[in-house]
Parts: sequence; C-alpha cells; structure tokens
Amino acid sequence: MANPLDQRIAVPIDDPNADTEWNDILRKHGVIPEKPPSPTPMIEEAILEGRRLAHENRLEGKDLDELDELEDEEDGDFLEKYRQKRMQELSALKTKAVHGSVYPISKPEYSREVTEASKNGPVFVNLTSSLGTNVESRVLSELWKKAAMEYGDVKFCEMRAEKAIENYPERNCPTILVYKDGDIVKQIVTLATVGGVRMKMHNIDNLLVEAGAVRDTDMRVLKRRRQAEDNEEETAPGRGIRGGTASRSRDDDDDDDWD
Repeated sequence: MANPLDQRIAVPIDDPNADTEWNDILRKHGVIPEKPPSPTPMIEEAILEGRRLAHENRLEGKDLDELDELEDEEDGDFLEKYRQKRMQELSALKTKAVHGSVYPISKPEYSREVTEASKNGPVFVNLTSSLGTNVESRVLSELWKKAAMEYGDVKFCEMRAEKAIENYPERNCPTILVYKDGDIVKQIVTLATVGGVRMKMHNIDNLLVEAGAVRDTDMRVLKRRRQAEDNEEETAPGRGIRGGTASRSRDDDDDDDWD
C-alpha cells in the first residue's frame, strides 16, 4: 500500500532537525531520519572536563621556588607531591646533562660528532654565516648557546657553512640541520619560518619537541609557555598600561578635539 505521505514529500523541508509538528510526522513515517541528539550536553561535559584537568595540572611547569611561594595557597600534600616530582625531574636532567655547551666542529669530525652521535639521540647543527653582517646568524648563535646550557641533555653543534658544504650560498645562512638515527630529519634554511631576527627560545623549544629531543610536558618547555601566556595577558587590550591608562588617555584626547 502506498504511503499517504508520498504526495507531500515534495514540500520543502527547510530544517529537518527543527522541532516542528510537520517534521514529527515525517520522522514517524520514516521520510526523514530521527533528530540527532543535542550536542549541548557533550559540549558542557567537555568544558567541565577541561576545567578539571586544568585545575589538576595547575602546578605543571612550576619550578621549586615557584612551588614554595604557593605554600599558603595550596594543599600541603598536593604541593609536596609536585615538589617530589620536580626534584625527580631535576635529578634526571642532571644525570642526562652530558653536554651543556655548543660543540664547534670541523669537517673531519662531522661524521663522528653529528651523524654517528645522532644514533644516540637527536643532534642539532647550526650552519653559520662567515659574515659578521648576517644578523640572523648572530641571533641563532646566541640562542644556540642558551639552548645548549639549558638543555644539557641535548647535543648542539655549530660549524661555518662554507666549511661544511663547499660554495654553500651565504643567502641560506643560518641553516639548521636536525639529525636523528644517522639521517637528516629536518632542515630550516634561514630563520624566515621561525621568527626571523625576532626568533626566541620558545621557537627552539618547539624544534626540540618536534624532533623528539624533549617531551611536550618537559618543565622547561611548560615554564616558558606559561611565561609567554602571562605576558600576553598583561599586554592584552584593557589590561596594564598599554590597554588601560594609555588607551583612556588617547580617548580623552580624542574627546577634547570635539569640545
């Protein structure tokens, strides 16, 4: 027997998910599918779970001094758990900190110090410019020194580009080479894609995490990210001198122009 609604299917259905009497009739006769469940409860649950995790992990990335400053604000047992965790992490880092400075290498040493060494962990090479006028190269060399000191468990090397590769173009300096398991796994030519002359340590952090040299949860990485987030909040519109008083002063000046 023909479905009596067949003649009415041609009626436009603007929103098959709308709660209308007509849609209820169509669903009852199988003309349109049942209305999917509302995503609102799932969204609310995800938000609550995100807040719970953020609260549980609120001490991640804080060093021992920062934890000590929270004695009057945090539960003693909870704080002590993070102190112990942080001390264990620091102890592990000291054990693995076998480098601590940039290795200047020559071509005869390259295979041993870079290619072979990368079989024991990622090795980061900075091919520098031979010209003192190359600002990007100078910036990266300074960051390389800081990174080598902070990440003593990671090997950082540096070499003049033309000494490593004959006739290597000056315009390609500096060049970052990342070796892992005996092969080049990443190459960055100039700093154009990592901030240029404004490249910062957080760019180095990202490079280390991407190469698997450190974990995304490494306290050194987390601490710098948190500091960056705090700085962004301080300079956000409506906050501090830039977003507060200074803005109001400019608004007042604009109002005076109309007096």
